[in-house]
Amino acid sequence: MIGYYVHHQGRGHLHRAMCVARHLRTPVVGFSSLPRPTAWQGEWFRLPMDTDRAGPGSRPAEILDPTAGGRLHWAPRHHTGLRDRMGIVADWIARTGPRLFVSDVSVEVATLARLMGIPVVVAAMRGDRFDPAHRMAYDMADALLAPWPQTSPEPDWPHHWLDKTMYTGAFSRYDDRPRDQAPPSPGPSSRSREVVVMLGAGGADITTDDLTTASEATPGWSWTFLGAPRGDRWVNDPWPLLCRADVVVTHAGQNAVAECAAARTPAVVIPQDRPHGEQLATARALRAAGLATVRRGWPAPHEWDELLHRTASRPGDRWATWAPGDGARRAARLLDRLTATAPGKREAACASR
Repeated sequence: MIGYYVHHQGRGHLHRAMCVARHLRTPVVGFSSLPRPTAWQGEWFRLPMDTDRAGPGSRPAEILDPTAGGRLHWAPRHHTGLRDRMGIVADWIARTGPRLFVSDVSVEVATLARLMGIPVVVAAMRGDRFDPAHRMAYDMADALLAPWPQTSPEPDWPHHWLDKTMYTGAFSRYDDRPRDQAPPSPGPSSRSREVVVMLGAGGADITTDDLTTASEATPGWSWTFLGAPRGDRWVNDPWPLLCRADVVVTHAGQNAVAECAAARTPAVVIPQDRPHGEQLATARALRAAGLATVRRGWPAPHEWDELLHRTASRPGDRWATWAPGDGARRAARLLDRLTATAPGKREAACASR
């Protein structure tokens, strides 16, 4: 049995868990503040939130010492939601004795599982993870699951992290789905080229005015906006739009980049400000590999036309080096191996990369 924690922010963590769970041979149980996905095959525990200002007895209260003196990320004192969610996880571990627990991603949940004697796999993230909480989680993990290629590692990681890292390449919910064939282009004079702006559900630094002025400055391009801040509509399945687009404009979240890569569509990547510089680190890796047009900030209106034409000329098949298409299977094989591996044999389970 495998326990699998899924963070509620955005939808990338959930999509990644769904991809991996689909290929697991070992039964898996999900834990999250998100509702149970209809396609989830195993048991799912809906966890109470721990980010509201509810204290003992659910009375409004101040958030007290949430970092435990700088050693954790979020563990406020006397918080009912925190206590209840940790109790649910601990009770399940005590009752079932799982072989493995996956955290994607919570230092506190990973620590709880390890304190109960359960081997832990932590979903690795780019950026500066050298704060005390991340160091503890990465140090104690039996394996780190890195959804990026080994050819684009994180700089400055210590050897004892690298030695237990499983590089899967980027993966997404679209890896097993054939690429939709775009209709043949009738020529630039009769068809506007298409831009899809995909900013997701995790928050964006880009304003509605930014999007409007960019589209108005590029009359030869047809723009479709998905997600915040100016979503024409929320699209649960943007795959046909991604495949049809000449260019995707997106942030540098792992899941968003993975979906662009799966569609093999050229992309303009504009990293958003996130804790620990996660998106900036992903953008640097993409730029170094020559896989996307990366801009640190939103381009000025007069820059967009040349930027889109230049990006559209980038060969989309180069994305295969970032997302080979079997990353979720690789991750599932790792987890299955770890559930069957005797204590002390972690290195052999992580040897295949």
